Amino acid sequence: MTELLHNLSPEKPPENSNSGILARIVVAVLVIAVAAAIYFWPAAQTKAPANGRNSDFPFGVEEQAYAARLQLENLTMSRAENYLNQEVTTLSIELVNGGDRSLRALELTAEFSDDLRQIVLRETRPVLAPGAARFAPGDRRTFEISFEHIPASWNLQQPTLRVAGMQLLPKE
Repeated sequence: MTELLHNLSPEKPPENSNSGILARIVVAVLVIAVAAAIYFWPAAQTKAPANGRNSDFPFGVEEQAYAARLQLENLTMSRAENYLNQEVTTLSIELVNGGDRSLRALELTAEFSDDLRQIVLRETRPVLAPGAARFAPGDRRTFEISFEHIPASWNLQQPTLRVAGMQLLPKE
C-alpha cells in the first residue's frame, strides 16, 4: 500500500501518454516533409519551361530550317573525377556547318534518360558564344560540354542532342 501511495505522490504527477504520442506524430510529419522537399528539389531545377525551350537565342522558322544543315559528328563521352571528388561527364562533339550561312552563336540541349527512356536531366548549353569567331559555311569545330550533377538513375548511354537556339549572320 505504501508503494501505491508513493507512486501517486504530488511530487511526480502521472504521465500523460497522449502528449508523448502527439509529439512523435508531429516529429514524424516534419521528417517526412523535409525528406519530400529534399527528394523533389532537384526535379524542379531540371524541368523545361512551359514553352519547351530553354535558350537565350532565337529559334524561329528560319533557324529551325537551318538547324537541319548542322551536323553533330564524332560524339564521344568520358567520365572522370574532379578535384572535389565529384564525378564529371564530358561530351566531346564535332560540329559541321553544312549550310550556306555563318553562325554567330549556337546552343544545344542535352537530354539524359533512364532505363525507361524517361528524361532525367535536360540542360541547354552554349556551344558558340556571340563573342567567338563566326562559324562559316563548311567549317568544322570540336567542342566539349561538361556535366557535374547527372542523376543516379541515368542509364549511362549517350544523351540526345538537339539545337535549341542560334544566331544566323546575314547572307554575304
